[in-house]
Amino acid sequence: MRTFIINENDSGQRIDKFITKALPDLPKSMMYRLFRQKDVKLNGKRCDFSAKLNAGDEVRVYVRDELSTAKKADMSFLSVPSDLDIVYEDSSVIIVNKPQGLDSHPGGSLADSLIDRIKHYLYNKGEYSPENEASFAPALTSRLDRNTCGLVTAAKKAEALRELNAAVKSGFVTKIYRCITVAAPPDGVILTAYHKKEESRNIVRISDTPLDGYKQIKTGCRTVSSRNGLYLAEITLYTGRTHQIRAHLAHAGAPVLGDGKYGNIAANKRYGEYRQALCAYSLRFSLPESSPLRYLNDVTIKAGTPEFERKYFGQLG
Repeated sequence: MRTFIINENDSGQRIDKFITKALPDLPKSMMYRLFRQKDVKLNGKRCDFSAKLNAGDEVRVYVRDELSTAKKADMSFLSVPSDLDIVYEDSSVIIVNKPQGLDSHPGGSLADSLIDRIKHYLYNKGEYSPENEASFAPALTSRLDRNTCGLVTAAKKAEALRELNAAVKSGFVTKIYRCITVAAPPDGVILTAYHKKEESRNIVRISDTPLDGYKQIKTGCRTVSSRNGLYLAEITLYTGRTHQIRAHLAHAGAPVLGDGKYGNIAANKRYGEYRQALCAYSLRFSLPESSPLRYLNDVTIKAGTPEFERKYFGQLG
């Protein structure tokens, strides 16, 4: 038998979702059989698998020892640096400026990742203890490609994670980017096209007309400055598809400087740039009054002038 006392980060979720994460060796088919056999108790009583958990609840799972091994605390994040460029932080949310060359999540060719740095930082502060969490870990609510720099938001608590994920899905978070293009981009418009990802090649296709398997994308574009054949553009994402900005601008005839996948190879070579000049520059929240995170609506969140902008355009702000 395994007994769990639900903490704040475990509350608010269905009991079957909690057990799946807390007892990863327990097959789902067997877990649901335990519910049918009344071998899962919530506060000493039988319960349905869809029951919602509250802080302080007691969950008991009557199962053989070999299938009730609790999730082992993953401490691998301690092997990466805890260095972060923190733009904003409170008790629930942290927003950091990710450098170029760092993966958002582990699993790439490098062991280092932004989310592991965040976990290490919070562990050092005493705000995250994996051994005390049955099902929650700090998580990113947005991500950037390895060679895109800029703002990434992470939730430090489960409630904040649910709120931020819902806000992104509902369009309550506006993401604004800055980039350099090697040709004049469309100015003061919202570009509309259709997007499809080829999973096997990790590349996307853009079409001006709807095609089977393509999803609509919308990309706002405004020219900030131009100099020596380069253009500094401010991009507003109204949809958030894979490689949307890079692929959409290339399709519009204004590829991003340094982009080796969708860009102008000759221009990249001429300027000696081999990482895309693209930065998640600012975030704007417009959360409803009912959200416990609505205070973020009043916060100005900017990454500061990216290095590539200073290099080619100076300090424009």
